[in-house]
Amino acid sequence: MIATQSQPYLSPEEYLAAEEISPIKHEYIDGDVYAMAGASDAHVTISLNCASLLKSHLRGTGCRVFMADMKARVNRLNRFFYPDVMVTCDERDRSTPLIKCYPCLIIEVLSDSTEAFDRGNKFADYQEIETLTEYVLISQSRQRLDCFRRNEEGFWVLQSYKLGDRVHFKSVDFYTTIKEIYEDVVIEDAIAQMQ
Repeated sequence: MIATQSQPYLSPEEYLAAEEISPIKHEYIDGDVYAMAGASDAHVTISLNCASLLKSHLRGTGCRVFMADMKARVNRLNRFFYPDVMVTCDERDRSTPLIKCYPCLIIEVLSDSTEAFDRGNKFADYQEIETLTEYVLISQSRQRLDCFRRNEEGFWVLQSYKLGDRVHFKSVDFYTTIKEIYEDVVIEDAIAQMQ
């Protein structure tokens, strides 16, 4: 989640060196560094549910699941982000312990403050990762998941899922349900509507 710009221009190398010792995480866009805000209970729970389900499914396949603290690098655009959940099955990512450049699946849990960026500029940036075939946006204000898939022609196609639907992440041939993704999550809008 991008909050505020924190420093003047840094090179990618300076950013990576500073990030190793920083007590807070920062995302990097063309030399500008942005501090990341904290996350809500729902945000963390949804991320953990997805990562846990994917980790269990991918055990023994060579694919790796990362959560929140692993950086994704968009090489072509000089960007570093912290996806909520990321899966890479590419051997090249094994040689880079602090960043991953070749994910096949990225999941972002939406919040009011980040939704426009996650759906807009961040998605446009992620599209420059040639190995990325699925980009998933999960709402924390209602039970809804939007999965953007890169088709054979290179176009991104949206498939939306809601409560009761069976979800398929084709990039890693994984099936789950909206119910499993939202396990233990209290939807704030639903609570407000009941009052």
